[in-house]
Amino acid sequence: MTIDEKIFEAPEGEKLVDAKLTKARRRELEKFAADKLGVKFSHIETLDIALTHKSYANEFEPRIKYNERLEFLGDAVLGLATATYLFEHFTHLKEGELTKTRSGIVRQSTLTRVAKEIKLDNLLLLGPTEMESNRGRDSNLEDALEAVIGAIYLDQGWEAARDYVFRQFTPDFERVKVTGIPKDYKSKLQEIIQKNPPLKLSYKELNNSGPDHMKSFEAAALIDGKIYGRGTGHSKKAAEQEAARVALQKLGKLN
Repeated sequence: MTIDEKIFEAPEGEKLVDAKLTKARRRELEKFAADKLGVKFSHIETLDIALTHKSYANEFEPRIKYNERLEFLGDAVLGLATATYLFEHFTHLKEGELTKTRSGIVRQSTLTRVAKEIKLDNLLLLGPTEMESNRGRDSNLEDALEAVIGAIYLDQGWEAARDYVFRQFTPDFERVKVTGIPKDYKSKLQEIIQKNPPLKLSYKELNNSGPDHMKSFEAAALIDGKIYGRGTGHSKKAAEQEAARVALQKLGKLN
């Protein structure tokens, strides 16, 4: 079994088949890869899988291959590429500072922005229910971008995936050089609340979904029981950080 076959091996209990690409879809994907990613895929079908949401795959019997496993792979590749860049270019930072900086760059708001900039949403295949409700749209874009990075790695190898991350996230790396280590939004929001008694700050988990190895959480930041911000992330902590950031923005305290 090749690495490609292993990656796309169906989870136990599932039977997955390859989608049949139309000529129009193939041309569209090849143009996207060349113009937006700067990558020429050997197997464009891998990119198609990266841009196929499970809700879309569910419309077929048997189910076609979808992007969750590629997302898992891409998340790891993105983390390693980002860590590599920071290690090589931010030699003055200690381990803890490097970790905070990486977390500040590789977060949902950044990944969603990048996905929208490259117009990934135009190519993402979603099922009718997902499209109608628009539930988790930002998280869908975040997950799809990670899956695309996983697809680049799988098709072209580590160096191509690393170089793509370097190119795509250069503005974010450069911003950190100017603004410094990303702030802890939860701590900043807590400081503001403490200066304004008797206000009380709390966080509430609103939802969680997905398999154990790639959970998605939604959390809310509440001030005196009223929701001031919502956020999502792959951990409760990440979701709360994003919710705190949104709350600070609403309060006019984000800088």
